[in-house]
Order: sequence, then structure tokens, then C-alpha cells
Amino acid sequence: MHPMESDPPFDLPVRPPLQPMLAKLQRSIPEGDGWLFEPKWDGFRCIVFRDGDHLELISRKLRPLTRYFPELLGPLAAALPERCVVDGEIVVPDGRGHGLDFDALLQRIHPAKSRVDRLAKATPAAFVAFDLLATGEQSLLADTMAERRRALVEALTPNDVVRLTPASTSREVAEDWFDRFEGAGLDGIIAKPIDGVYEPGKRTLIKVKHQRVALCAVPGYRIHKDGNGVGSLLLGLYDDDGEMHSVGVAASFSVKRRTELLAELAPLSGGALDDHPWQQWAQWQDEQARSPSPGQPGGSRWSVGKDMSFVPIEMGRVAEVTFGQLEGGRFRHGVTFVRWRPDRTPAECRYDQLDVAAPIDFFEFLRDA
Repeated sequence: MHPMESDPPFDLPVRPPLQPMLAKLQRSIPEGDGWLFEPKWDGFRCIVFRDGDHLELISRKLRPLTRYFPELLGPLAAALPERCVVDGEIVVPDGRGHGLDFDALLQRIHPAKSRVDRLAKATPAAFVAFDLLATGEQSLLADTMAERRRALVEALTPNDVVRLTPASTSREVAEDWFDRFEGAGLDGIIAKPIDGVYEPGKRTLIKVKHQRVALCAVPGYRIHKDGNGVGSLLLGLYDDDGEMHSVGVAASFSVKRRTELLAELAPLSGGALDDHPWQQWAQWQDEQARSPSPGQPGGSRWSVGKDMSFVPIEMGRVAEVTFGQLEGGRFRHGVTFVRWRPDRTPAECRYDQLDVAAPIDFFEFLRDA
């Protein structure tokens, strides 16, 4: 069940490359009839193509995922029909009853086979199926969502690794999932038109994601990759011991706003390292700039090999931001700058202000949903 590059093309009614159907963001779960609601899983979108012994996992960006998740191949072969195309999500349950571990999932994409095999045992993945695009000789792309859901339920034989996503036409049930099971790895809710066909690459679905507000200290910024203006604001939160941790960045500013931010913040860089909480980080990057080590690119434990240099500024700025999830002490997904908060001080920007979901076992959600 390990496909080779020399394998012949799939003899399926739906073949790769195939872009998955996408969703557009909405603030609330849609009302009225005509919707099928499903959890929005926090993982890697994946379309599985199976033609007998030839099985491939393809990402949303049309890249092969098969070699990174060898532990999925046997369970998928046992769960799927001999010839089919299935849309779903690869996730990594954290194994401690704390929902899904996206950081562990990111680590699974590694070039070394030895590391891939080791991680397949240490942090095994699961696959959540939520759409059937083809079976046997029949393409289901022109079938309605309701018809495809029925076909998926009939075709799939779930096991401990390959699961069928919960789905409901009840908005009340969707709201309950949204409120109660975020800690199990729900990134929000997906609403699919019951009568809708599968439209590859089009945003015909609706996603509703969790959104929270936080006040963060801004200890510095990074210049935009084009060299003009502020590309991102660094965000920090203090723990109970008074140490400020990096929790992410706020970015995605317009060209005009990047220029405005640079004009605001550049004057604050003079003497910024006096009593700066990240003084050692800033000094380290200066040393690296003066005497770079060959073959040793700047980086951090969050972004290996990526330039993490920043321009420190005098402590005092506080930003109000929105975020979706907190994982491993850092923001995940959709951090958005809202406004400056001159009425607050950096010392007030603490972890204990955050309202985050209590962890829930991923498999418990699948049992209870």
C-alpha cells in the first residue's frame, strides 16, 4: 500500500489535481433550513484518492502528503471502498485528552524518512472523512451534499484511525458543538448547503470560527518583506513570574497602514534595549548580524531557518487584538490588530486575561457528538 512514483495514473472518474471546495468566513452560524453543519477540524485538509492498491493523500495546495503519514495507509485501505475519492482532514490527537495538537501535526512534515517513521509512532495521525467525491465508476461532484453524505455513510467503514465527521441539519446542535467542544480541536463550524454540488476551488461553504480579544504588549516590530513599512507587530504576554513570552504577531496591514505604523514606531527604537524584556534576544540577533555562522540561519524554536529578527521599541505600547485559539502558549490562526490601547500598560497584558477553551478529548467529542 506504499505507492511508487512509477505507478500509473489513477483510473478514477475524479482524478488529481483536484482543489478542495472552500469556505468563506462569516461571523455567525447561518439560520434557516437547507444547511448541513459539521465541525471545522484543526488539521491538514486532505483529499484521498484510492484506486485498488494505489492510494495517495493530496493537500489543499495540491502537494503530496502520503509519505509523511505512513500510519494512515493501512487504516484508510481498511475503511475505504476499493475505488473512491474522499475529502477530509488529517489531525493529530495529542494523546493526553487535550484535543488536537497542531504543533505536532506541523512537525510531521519532515524530509528525513527516519524522522517520519519515528513521529508516525510517537504522534500518530487520524483521518476525519467528511465528503465522498467519487466511488467506483461514478463521480459524485454533481450530486447534492445530502446525497454525498448518504453515500459517504454507506461507503465508509470507520475504525480507530479513520473517522466519520459528525454532521447535523440542526442549528441548535451546531451551536452546542461550537460552544462545548472547542477544546476537542474544533476550529469552528462549517455550514454546507444541503442542495449544493461539489465545486472544486470555490468558496461556496461558510465557516464560523471562534474569536476572542486580548490585550498584548508590543515589544517590537518586523519590517515588511518588501522593505517598506511595518510587516508585523510582535505580541507578548506576561506569565505569573513576570516573564514576557512571545505569543505571535499581528500582520496583514495595508500598504498605507504599514507606512503609518513605521512612522509611529521607528522613533521608539532609540534606547529601546534599556530594561527591555527581550534584551538578550535583540543582542543575540545583533551578534548574528555582525558575525553570522556559515550554514546557521537565524531562527527560533517556532520557525526553524526563518529570519526572526525584529526592531525592539521602548516598552509602553499595548495592542488590542483578536485571535482564534491559544495553543502551547501562543496564538493560532487569524490574529488581527484592532486598535492601540493607550489606557493600558504592558504589565497588564497577562495570560490570565484570556478566556480559552478547556481541553476535551478528541475521541470523546466523536463519541458524544
